[in-house]
Amino acid sequence: MTQDLSQHRHISFTAHYTGYIWYSMGISHPVFATSKGKFLAKVLHPLESWAEKHVGGSMRTTLKQRHSIIDDQLTQLIQQHPDLQILEIACGLSPRSWNFRQKFPQITYRELDLPDMAKIKTQALQKLDSEAPEVLTADIFTHDFEKIFHTFDSKRPLVIISEGLINYFDKTLLNKLLQGMTEYGQDFTELHYLTDIYPEPVKNKLANFIWSSSKLLKVMSRSSFTFHFINPQQVQSFFSHAGFNTVDVIQPLSFSHKEDTSNVIHFQNPEEHGGDLVWVIHARIKKQR
Repeated sequence: MTQDLSQHRHISFTAHYTGYIWYSMGISHPVFATSKGKFLAKVLHPLESWAEKHVGGSMRTTLKQRHSIIDDQLTQLIQQHPDLQILEIACGLSPRSWNFRQKFPQITYRELDLPDMAKIKTQALQKLDSEAPEVLTADIFTHDFEKIFHTFDSKRPLVIISEGLINYFDKTLLNKLLQGMTEYGQDFTELHYLTDIYPEPVKNKLANFIWSSSKLLKVMSRSSFTFHFINPQQVQSFFSHAGFNTVDVIQPLSFSHKEDTSNVIHFQNPEEHGGDLVWVIHARIKKQR
């Protein structure tokens, strides 16, 4: 039987880039660093350095920032729910599953991506642990995505994670993804969704430059990459409309460069754009008893 595929299958070079950047920052393992990622990092290094000096941040600085915040949120969830199940979609070459299986060997952690990347990731994981589960494959905009939920125990809480994903979809597709999650996950005791998102850079003096860079990324990734929201209220409204009943928007401190996660707080006024280049969203549904 031929797998049901959508047209949104081309976000791949960014996975190689981010995989290598995480490795170069010391938060990943060499098996997740590819030669393609190394080449991209070398090509983009001058632009990244310029952005860090003049924009106040770059792709590589936000990569570490968002990764650390999501890790912090996930750790809190595991501490609250020792029986937590984790599904990381569009996992790419993220080291998160490997890191968390080491810290919490009892957890159920599965990853999902499109077939080519799933194969690459499975091979990398099994170099580190021959018993590491294969990365699941499904297109998140087809009915195959629903089948993935059936592989988990609905009597236990489930958290879905995505990183560096949802800005590549227009609002129609993003709404379809969110509604799929809330529909397919409605029978779980609790459903959580952790994701990063890049808001419109309205508080940045070089907003026009960032917008121009995003258009280039849109062409290169053959996607609908865009900035969807100007303030946290718009995020909360959009996610609530899709079926989530609690939506937190976490804004890091834009001027902090600490290496730990103690700087991860809610901005002083959670209704305003704090000026950061990336936010993290924690949306959830709790089943009524």
